[in-house]
Amino acid sequence: MGGRDEIGHEATALAVRWGDYLAHDRRRSAHTVRAYLATAHRFIAFLAEHLGEMIGSSQLRSLKAVDLRAYLAQRRAGGLGASSAAREMSAVRAFLTFAAEQAGQTPQIPRTRAPKRPRTLPRPVSPDEAVSLAEEAEAGASDGWIGKRDLAILLLLYGGGLRISEATGLKAGVLPLGASIRVVGKGGKTRVVPIVPAISEAVAAYAAACPYAMGTQDPLFRGARGGPLSPDMVRRAVRAARQRLGLPDSLTPHALRHSFATHLLAGGADLRSLQELLGHASLSSTQIYTEVDAARLLDVWKNAHPRAD
Repeated sequence: MGGRDEIGHEATALAVRWGDYLAHDRRRSAHTVRAYLATAHRFIAFLAEHLGEMIGSSQLRSLKAVDLRAYLAQRRAGGLGASSAAREMSAVRAFLTFAAEQAGQTPQIPRTRAPKRPRTLPRPVSPDEAVSLAEEAEAGASDGWIGKRDLAILLLLYGGGLRISEATGLKAGVLPLGASIRVVGKGGKTRVVPIVPAISEAVAAYAAACPYAMGTQDPLFRGARGGPLSPDMVRRAVRAARQRLGLPDSLTPHALRHSFATHLLAGGADLRSLQELLGHASLSSTQIYTEVDAARLLDVWKNAHPRAD
């Protein structure tokens, strides 16, 4: 049989090593590793047919932009959406970078233009996207403890619905995190925010790795030089991570808070409870999420209803 194992066995073995690297060195989630490996194997199979030869490291390192565009065109022709195609090309570039580094070469990945996404209203990110963003920010950090910091704070924004200023303003006295924390929001208003175990574990891992003292009145989240973490640094980490993943520009730290609210509402939370969790001074500020959820339901209906057109 002339399948992947026969035509692209060297590249396939390289992909397996890449998966191990993502899982053990980069500590990416099992879901992310599976998705990236699936992309690598699809890409290798495409190249074997496209180039008509065995695919090894040398072929991966000598690809041209036209080869990447051909792969992208095949995937789009198969029905892959613009956002998914952009994420897939990000994975392909990461795999090619790994291949070059394994050969002791400086990666020179052909430049390709990302697929244009249709202009749409900002939408809540999915749980998978939120977690992938946080993991990508961790993987792209300049230092291990900084990566753990970025992972922890982004999970806190998404899983706790905090404003970025509220998260960066937390004191180390909240440690160790329990089932909830007290957050001081706008106007000095205090609210209680439930904390799920995954967030507690991420914050604990960051605190253990942070090289700076954690006195009760010290900032919980620290900058590279030990001072309070600037919200702009969080925004910068998110911007870099979403670009690598090909996610929309609308995915900002504040969008994670919006997603928290929208998902709770879709799950059955009432507006008054949501108002308390978000720290809104008035219910009118919270009511926007009924419109966001209605828009989401309309999209579902248009995609599923046999007479939507």
